[in-house]
Amino acid sequence: MSATPFLPVTGAGARVPLVSGGEVAYANLDYAASAPALVAVRQHVDEVLPYYASVHRGAGYLSQVSTSLYESARNIVRRHLGARDDDLVIFTRNSTDALNLLAKAVPGPVLVLDIEHHANLLPWQSGEHRVLLASSSLAATVASIANALEEQSFALLAVTGASNVTGELLPLAELAAIAHRNGARLAVDAAQLVPHRRVDIAATGIDYLAFSGHKVYAPFGSGVLVGPRDWLDAAAPYLLGGGAVRNVTVQHAEFTDGEARHEAGSPNVIGAAAIARALEVLGAVDETAWLDHERHLVKRLRSGLDGLPEVRTLRIWPDSGETVGVVSFTVAGHDSGLVAAYLSAEHGIGVRDGRFCAHPLLASLDLPAGALRASIGVGSSQDDVDRLIAGLHALLEGGPRWGYEVEEGRWVPRDDPRAFPAWAPKLPGTAGAAPCAIPAHN
Repeated sequence: MSATPFLPVTGAGARVPLVSGGEVAYANLDYAASAPALVAVRQHVDEVLPYYASVHRGAGYLSQVSTSLYESARNIVRRHLGARDDDLVIFTRNSTDALNLLAKAVPGPVLVLDIEHHANLLPWQSGEHRVLLASSSLAATVASIANALEEQSFALLAVTGASNVTGELLPLAELAAIAHRNGARLAVDAAQLVPHRRVDIAATGIDYLAFSGHKVYAPFGSGVLVGPRDWLDAAAPYLLGGGAVRNVTVQHAEFTDGEARHEAGSPNVIGAAAIARALEVLGAVDETAWLDHERHLVKRLRSGLDGLPEVRTLRIWPDSGETVGVVSFTVAGHDSGLVAAYLSAEHGIGVRDGRFCAHPLLASLDLPAGALRASIGVGSSQDDVDRLIAGLHALLEGGPRWGYEVEEGRWVPRDDPRAFPAWAPKLPGTAGAAPCAIPAHN
């Protein structure tokens, strides 16, 4: 079953060039950064694009259809996530945008862990907010969170649902109960959770949840913030512009409430529709089969990595239990950026390297120079995992077969002969340092 992808994704079987000549099928093990579009999502986008027009204020037929599409997408997201009937579902650009919007609305101090992705850390670094250092075990970390909430009054506890570095899951229902007992609300950065697990906001006790379309097989530039309306209605509009107002004079604006308050400008109708379709597809699959597919591949990946003595896989806590399909690791004696470049150039394998927009976590793991991350999803196969393990084994047995050098902070093949497609010409600076990475070193 797990030898093949669980669901068809756009780009499966894409051929990529190797520095040694020839082509191979691309092994995409970088789902945690951006997942490919589900074929069903791409088909839905193709279906609705001819009807795309302005929304909410257009009398034309296409405008009415587009408005229905957009607002229906909102309702689909609400149902799929088990949101409460009166929760707002606000479409944003991505998780980062959603969490920044929430940061403008929280009426008091926020407690956050140091293990977070920067999207759920940087908004809470200043003022009266507090960053709590994770303890050496998950149980101790949960106890530390409880103690902090008991000792100080916080408006919000903000945590990741699943680590973007290690895939470890946090006990969200338990954290929600702890937060509520102490008069706080719970916000969850679910960017890595929603693509791997079904989430029920109301049943779990989550107050606010943010996620990105590009992580959940709908890479069309949209994200979501879901949560109670009181803070959001009381907050200043996130953006100032058309659609967020009831009436405007040259000196004054009367703003609306609800979702429209924070969705000024022409919304990303297609992005919202893509997210809704992706959630419908994931919601319709057999959950046991979905999880079996992922668990089989994660087990095979971890087993293969653990079988290489020079490789160390990363964990935050020894007692955290099951993870989603995200596994980070290091290769002793080899710079992570060089390993990633080698896997791409010589084996056609895509992994992530760097600090994964989680610099404090990597520092706490004693990896200031970064690590490698392999991540899987519904389009992954057993062959993808086996090729990674074989590529690492070949590296450890004989080293790279091509020469590499540092160019603009990144490892690249020397005199790289691989050409980009004609519609994406390779421009100067293409190999520049990626966000959340660090300069490479020889």
